[in-house]
Amino acid sequence: MQLAISVLVPLSAVLTLLLLIKCVRAYRRRRNSRDVEARHFDEIRSAHMFSVWEFDGKTIYEDIVKATNNFDDSHLIGMGGNGSVYAAELPSGQVLAVKKFHHVDAAEIQDEASFKSEIRALTGMRHRNIVRLHGFCPHSRCMLLIYEYMERGSLRDILRDDVRAAELDWAKRAEAVKGVANALAYMHHDCTPRIVHRDVTSNNILFNTEFKVCVSDFGTSRLLRSGASNWTALAGTCGYLAPELAYTMNVTEKCDIYSFGVVALEMIMGRHPWEITLAIFSGECQNVDARVLFDARLPYPTREVEKELISIMVLALACLRTDPKSRPPMQYVSKELCAGRPSVPEAFLQGVTLPQLMNLNI
Repeated sequence: MQLAISVLVPLSAVLTLLLLIKCVRAYRRRRNSRDVEARHFDEIRSAHMFSVWEFDGKTIYEDIVKATNNFDDSHLIGMGGNGSVYAAELPSGQVLAVKKFHHVDAAEIQDEASFKSEIRALTGMRHRNIVRLHGFCPHSRCMLLIYEYMERGSLRDILRDDVRAAELDWAKRAEAVKGVANALAYMHHDCTPRIVHRDVTSNNILFNTEFKVCVSDFGTSRLLRSGASNWTALAGTCGYLAPELAYTMNVTEKCDIYSFGVVALEMIMGRHPWEITLAIFSGECQNVDARVLFDARLPYPTREVEKELISIMVLALACLRTDPKSRPPMQYVSKELCAGRPSVPEAFLQGVTLPQLMNLNI
């Protein structure tokens, strides 16, 4: 017994030491990464107070202040947790969306982190379904992001207005679902490092005059680097958060995929699918006919459109699976939507329940 103890005690000490060394190395890697990002941001700040690629920064800044009457509420077009968005019409006639970050002393550090996160995410992305960043002002007293202006506003605001919701017909809604899927597939599979949005909601899905859809608001986005820790504080919007975030803070693409499923159903239903997601998790959706979920403010779809909408619902429900590993990757979802799949049996057009759609193999 004494021999066993004499062996176990040194072994335990060695294992503890190895674990401590591993933790210290991980901490140093994170600290060095933060230091590099901080130096990069400070270089931007010291080099030019306002960095805009297409414009003369100083002139544009003065034009924005004048166009918004020093950010008066009459020009306010949206508000978020870390900033307010204003419409600014320049002397040239061009209209820009300007996000001005809040500056409350207690939230100052959080706002700057969100500001940096959005810049890091957007500066490297070029996709027709991701809102374009024209430039930014990194001054500590006036943090601004300058975007392309999306005239029709957010999906949430459109669906809340009966007249505007009717303008967003079935064809436009189907195209919008594809556009959001394409944007997320690009972020998850084509960007290096990969990008997770973390707040895909109807409030962050924007439309322009021609109903082109764009994903916006990357303030809580996260860059996923191979070999790095992807654990973080909870971020997102209630009703769109993946259920696993209740017990883990590990950020993965599966969180965005779940949120996409919610938004896709919201697009078809014309309202947030609260009762559907609850029914799915409680197992009380056995007799729910999928077709009664179609937004009643629109004419009932033709047979071909009905088939496309049910196909979208099949993919959306797959994205809402409780087990994150069983949710299809966005690259697959995007390809299936663009190809008009998955194929829905003709019998389903006579009547189909949610469990039948959920049990389809895709």
